[in-house]
Amino acid sequence: MTTDALQALIFDVDGTLADTESVHMAAFNHAFAELGLDWVWTPEIYTQLLEISGGKERILHYWKQRNPDVKELDANALTDRINRMHELKTAAYESAINAGAVALRPGVLELMDEALSEGLQLAIATTTSPVNIAALLRRAIGPDWRLNFAAIGDASTAPIKKPHPQVYLQMLDALQLPAAHCLAFEDSSNGLRAATAAGLQTIVTPSAFTSHHDFSGALRVVPDLSHVTVAQLREWQNSAQA
Repeated sequence: MTTDALQALIFDVDGTLADTESVHMAAFNHAFAELGLDWVWTPEIYTQLLEISGGKERILHYWKQRNPDVKELDANALTDRINRMHELKTAAYESAINAGAVALRPGVLELMDEALSEGLQLAIATTTSPVNIAALLRRAIGPDWRLNFAAIGDASTAPIKKPHPQVYLQMLDALQLPAAHCLAFEDSSNGLRAATAAGLQTIVTPSAFTSHHDFSGALRVVPDLSHVTVAQLREWQNSAQA
């Protein structure tokens, strides 16, 4: 492989760009309280629920756990209820982000800036909503944050959630690059499996909620990106593909 093999970096969002999961958890609990539910997701419960990609999917899974004997007499009513919970949760999350509750993880912004200065493309491949992405990156990067990214895949464009590779396959198509010319960045086993299934080598930066996951098959597992450079990424990629 030549040194120009690396042409794009594709980033997951929650847990990868920023430690957002505790803020998401608090936002879910806020929504439950708003609707008069006695649900409280603790860090232990939420860690287990993170095995399921997608906020609405987590709510449905938990609802079924709490109501195992209740038949869905009206599926539309249940869907509407879950949608309302998720709307309230999203509003609470956006409010927390705008109030400065979260910052990007160490090294993320520096690596993005270096990659852009060297002519690499950046993309996002996440299962979170467009509103959540915009709230986080608008505050972290600025109002023109979208200009940094050649392509963005999210819950609105890729309804089949990770570990399915749909969102990564969409990003490769949008970038018009083969997987061998890109690297993915993830924090969870579901994300790693999704990226790997799309043929992408993956750098994993575990979060507090995912440190127990199985990251077999990752190109590298590092605590964060604070000491990771584009030259190092190229070296890792080239050594793996040699």
